[in-house]
Formats: sequence, structure tokens, C-alpha cells
Amino acid sequence: MIITQTPFRISFFGGGTDFQAFFERYGGSVLSTTFDKYCYVHVRHLPRFFEFRNQLTYRKIEFANTPDEFEHPAVREGMKWLDMHELAITHDADLPSKSGLGSSSSFAVGLLEAFYALEGRYASKEKLAKDAIYLERVLCKEAGGWQDQIAAAYGGFNRIDFSGDGFTVTPLIISPERKQELNERLMLFFTGFVRFSSEISEEQRKTVETKITDLLEMRRLVDDGARILTDKCNLNDFGHLLDYTWKLKRGLTDRISSSAVDDIYSTALRHGALGGKLLGAGGGGFLVLFVPPECQGDVKSALSKLLYVPFKFEDFGTRVMYYAPESYSMSEEENINA
Repeated sequence: MIITQTPFRISFFGGGTDFQAFFERYGGSVLSTTFDKYCYVHVRHLPRFFEFRNQLTYRKIEFANTPDEFEHPAVREGMKWLDMHELAITHDADLPSKSGLGSSSSFAVGLLEAFYALEGRYASKEKLAKDAIYLERVLCKEAGGWQDQIAAAYGGFNRIDFSGDGFTVTPLIISPERKQELNERLMLFFTGFVRFSSEISEEQRKTVETKITDLLEMRRLVDDGARILTDKCNLNDFGHLLDYTWKLKRGLTDRISSSAVDDIYSTALRHGALGGKLLGAGGGGFLVLFVPPECQGDVKSALSKLLYVPFKFEDFGTRVMYYAPESYSMSEEENINA
């Protein structure tokens, strides 16, 4: 059996510039971090005592004799691509899917890492990120950018830059004290709305040519955000910058926000939040807010109908938590006689 643990991510600045159609022409940058909420993938070979050859357990249970029979696109395409057979796969997560935390990409990274480990193969973080991008964007044909797979694989607080040559990951060099100060000023709330990010991402992709100026400005904010953290500027400036980037992002498509989300955000600002944004493609899910410590009680009280989720930054990215590879043969006769 193999068990992998893969973190979720918070993207602060640059989201939308990680779309391949944009960054291959203009370049892209993202500032993001992973935090201590995870998805877990368990993979083992399924004993040949059942009438089915493969089992997948997530929010529902699927049984299949061949990978083609699975409804779950990442599992179906991943098993076919890597020629995996007779598996029992289980997915658990600390937070819900379709909520803006890059959960589908965290699952894709953790799944591929488990597949490689089951075969006794090491995969670097770079390989896992690239393979997860290929799995989701090419094999599964899901719209979206590249940042989620990279963040989940590498972990930590990073600047990720994109170009026609691919991507580079640069850890943000800030003191532990400064990083802790930022962590203490961020509050995460679940709006209760979930959505399919690929649908909203497809809308964003279609508007790329008409929103070049806004996307270039969003890319520039990555420099500003990194400077605020590394040059010891007033940390409140980071909150104001989040407010600015959220206003830019809302203008990309009318599906990114909603009247309900706008009301929540306005309420938070009235009670002391300096800025924030919906995470991921938008439309619902998790809202991150920058709130000075003295205002956090008021904000939490004003948003008491929402689920508040405390968190801490994490630095490790995806990893194998349990490693017990199994001998396996496609030959039933060998398996029976073993």
C-alpha cells in the first residue's frame, strides 16, 4: 500500500496569468503558498477475490473491470496513461472539493506520486508537477492554468514564473517571524458555495484576448506582493494589494463573483478587513481575508454564519506518508501460485 499526502494552496497574486495561452505570449507569474490542509490518496493492488478488478472510493464508490469504465477522469486517464491495473484507490481530504483550493490538482499530484511509488519509481517534484499538468490539461482536457499542480507538488511559499519554456519555482525568502506575522493576519472562510472551476476557467480563457491589460497588471502585482514581504514594508499594504487584485479579477468575467459573495466581502471590509479574495477560479468556495489582529474578533462575529478555518503555512509539498510496495504480476496463474 502507498499513502500520499498533498497540500492545498492559497494563491495571492497573478492568478489567470498561468494560462498557457497567455503566458506563452506575455509571460506569467503567481505568488502562492500551501497550507496545512491536505488530500490523502491510498493506493494498493486489489486482491483477485472480487467480481470487479478495480475499486475507487471518494465521494462515491466506483467499480470497474478496466480503467475505461471509471467515471472519474483523472483516475481513468491516469491509469490508462501509466498502464496501471487491478487497483483499490481511496481519496480523503481535510476540506471539500470544488472550493478554490486547487483540490483537483492536489489529488492529481498525489495520485501520480502513489502510482509511481507502487511501482517502486521515484518521481521528483518537477516531474510530478509536469505530469499532473499533462494529466489534467491534456488527457482530461480540463480548462485551467498550471499553478495548482506546481504548488501542490513543491509546497511552500513560492513565486512561480511561466514562459514559453515552461515554469520556474523560486521560494520566497522571508524571515520566519515575518511569515508568521502574515499567517496571523490571514483568515479563511468557507462561503458555502461550490462550483466547477474548469467551467469558470474556460470562461476566463475565452476572454484572455480582451483582458490583456488587466492580466498584465495582475502579473505585475506579484512583484509588489513579493516586495512587501521581503523588503519589510508595512504588512497592511499586502492586505490593500489583495483588495486591488480582487477588484481586477472580478472584472475578468461575471462568473467570478456573485451578489452573495460581494455582500460577504463588503461585510468583512466594514468590520476591519483590509482586503481579500475568493480563491481559485472564483464563483464560490473559500474566501481569504487579510485582517489586522485587533479586528479579527469583529470580522469573525460578522461572518458567524460562515465556517472559519484556522490554518498554518506548510513547506513540504506532496510526500509519501506510507510506503509498502507490493509484488504484482498481470498473470493470474503466477498470482495464484505465489
